[in-house]
Amino acid sequence: MTTTNNALATNGAFIPVTTQTWSNGRHVVRCVKTIQETWDTKTFCFMAEQPIMFFFKPGQFVTLELEIGGEQIFRSYTISSSPSVPYSFSITVKRVPGGFVSNWIHDNMDVGTELAVHGPVGAFNSIDFPSEKVLLLSGGVGITPLMSMARWAYDTNTDVDVAFVHSARTPRDLIFHRELEFMSSRISNFHLHLICERLESGQNWSGYRGYLDEAKLKMMAPDFMEREVFCCGPTPYMRAVKSMLENLGFDMDRYHEEAFGPTPEAVEEQVVHDAEMAAEEADAILPSDMIEVVFTNSDKCVQIAPGETVHAAAAKAGLTIPKACGMGICGTCKVKKVSGSVEMAHNGGITDEDVEDGYILSCCSIPNDNVVVEY
Repeated sequence: MTTTNNALATNGAFIPVTTQTWSNGRHVVRCVKTIQETWDTKTFCFMAEQPIMFFFKPGQFVTLELEIGGEQIFRSYTISSSPSVPYSFSITVKRVPGGFVSNWIHDNMDVGTELAVHGPVGAFNSIDFPSEKVLLLSGGVGITPLMSMARWAYDTNTDVDVAFVHSARTPRDLIFHRELEFMSSRISNFHLHLICERLESGQNWSGYRGYLDEAKLKMMAPDFMEREVFCCGPTPYMRAVKSMLENLGFDMDRYHEEAFGPTPEAVEEQVVHDAEMAAEEADAILPSDMIEVVFTNSDKCVQIAPGETVHAAAAKAGLTIPKACGMGICGTCKVKKVSGSVEMAHNGGITDEDVEDGYILSCCSIPNDNVVVEY
């Protein structure tokens, strides 16, 4: 973490303070404002007690560390604010019927609530894929990372042509509606297009209706083949968009989608299958083939079979390394490797700088030989 010296003016005198720059890790923050965006969606704004410059790449996310019913819960949410507003960051959460964490946040998170956050992380961002023309495609609350990208482009007066296409169920479900209209009205290179699936009784809507399809896309962004595409929304939405672009011959190297979300069923099934296979094959593994994993802070040592993860080793040793995704996306399970080598197949949940400093994500790191970890 780096520090810079700033000054605050108080009664004409300048008092130096230390302002820290946010880095990937655990930080305690406080909710300072809540905003009712729609009937079922709220934005929660956070700051740190000691001034922190919350810089991140637009599109990245944080993992909240919550205590619900006496149980520690980790859940990741995309940052909806822009790093151009550096002393705070915001997440926007939709209340989901039966949603355990999202409903708890709506009912219990208020001004003054303190919690820890981990991050920021995420390969889905507009900084790493610069382009003069972008197409932002979102569905429902999937608008949050794209709103961060749009706000960043607007606030920094960047010369990027933005086509923003957002789909919602009904007009009352349009998140950030007024702000998007305002941005579109202020600059000529911000093109906003809204689609509502249907109308409810008493609602007025003169815009696009139905679902995003090839005909609508060509009307809204006729030059979409020339644009960098960023997509986020429910899994069926992203699947449909990706399939449509592939069928149209779009260069999919220029297509980026938000990968974070609940662990896909196929991944969960694969994890169960791998665990069953490991159990069946355990008897066939010679003692000489076993790999030793040492956890220095806990003074624990355990042997695992080839192919098992550092996270699995910790569980065998009776240790609980926090994790929220299990796929190397959220970055919550980051630990420092002191020695040994691992094969880490992550999905953007760790920075190159952290890797250079010896950190790994335990959920997706498989030891190649004996490994020593700080935990």
